[in-house]
Amino acid sequence: MFSRIAPLAKTLTRPVMMRPAARSMVTIQEAMTAEDARKISCYSGFDYSIDEDAMVIDAVQKFAAFKVGCLVCVDDKGHLSGVISERDYITKIALLGRKSSETKVKEIATMSSKLITANVDETVEACMEKMLSSDIRHLPLVNDTGDLEGMISIKDLVKTTVMEKDETIKVLTNFALGKGGHFGSD
Repeated sequence: MFSRIAPLAKTLTRPVMMRPAARSMVTIQEAMTAEDARKISCYSGFDYSIDEDAMVIDAVQKFAAFKVGCLVCVDDKGHLSGVISERDYITKIALLGRKSSETKVKEIATMSSKLITANVDETVEACMEKMLSSDIRHLPLVNDTGDLEGMISIKDLVKTTVMEKDETIKVLTNFALGKGGHFGSD
């Protein structure tokens, strides 16, 4: 894992879990988290949930209206119960000749027993590993008590990683030019 450098140097370091068996020390800048990705996510500007008893056509309309590929399913109490994606629609409705106006979301969604989530404090790298190992493109974010906090996509994680790398390049360039590694170019 590459160390990260930020404009304002911190004197403390903290361990960051990368894989269950490996630890790495991040110095100067904290590792980017799922919460950082959530802040720039397209899912932050609208209600990305749908009632699990709604019809699939309602989910498809929301996909199109908000240009997203996944929604969080909630039960009658508003608790996270699963996710429905465009992939679910294609493989379980369109290819099988079912009607989206006659099928409930919970009939085709990935429900909580198989659901992969991330904690808002998890690193971007840990979220990417979850997505890649599970072959998914979206992660619901939960807090320590399991309450829904947000949703991120692989695109959000890539954007966050690029922002982090751009900052590293800026600081290293400033350092190489003698502007000081921790003072920035101001």
